[in-house]
Amino acid sequence: MPCPCCGEKLNVIGSRRRNYRERSGEKKVLVIRRLRCTDCQKIHHELPDFLVPYKRYQADCLEKALSEPETCDIAADNAMIYRWEKWFCALADYWINCLHAIHLCFQLEKDPVNPMPTGSLTVLEQLGQIVSTGSGWLSRMTRPIANVNLWVQTRPTFLSE
Repeated sequence: MPCPCCGEKLNVIGSRRRNYRERSGEKKVLVIRRLRCTDCQKIHHELPDFLVPYKRYQADCLEKALSEPETCDIAADNAMIYRWEKWFCALADYWINCLHAIHLCFQLEKDPVNPMPTGSLTVLEQLGQIVSTGSGWLSRMTRPIANVNLWVQTRPTFLSE
């Protein structure tokens, strides 16, 4: 697999533990591979599709909370779901533009690129035009963005006086 930064070969250099939570709130541990680029020497972690970078719940949990908040049955408190909504709203336009750029630059599909979504559509409808709205839309959105090294790390920053 190529390096998302420079396109060179990645070598496996080890593994690490990655914690995540399921819909029930149960904690799980996964062992993921650590990869180093042979050229730029950057280290990458190979995440499965059911995880979102820097998020501790499975992608389907976030997807359910974002697309169907009224029927949300996830073992997460309201503050956590509120933070997911703020995170999603803050980065949605960036992701839409990234996906369009990826389609234009790399021609991932044989079909022509859909025109840029209009402002009259909701964010989820705009993303639905690009990755479809069926189950798994968050993973379909995340994978190409992360694989071309455009995923933004969104860890909160705490400032002290």
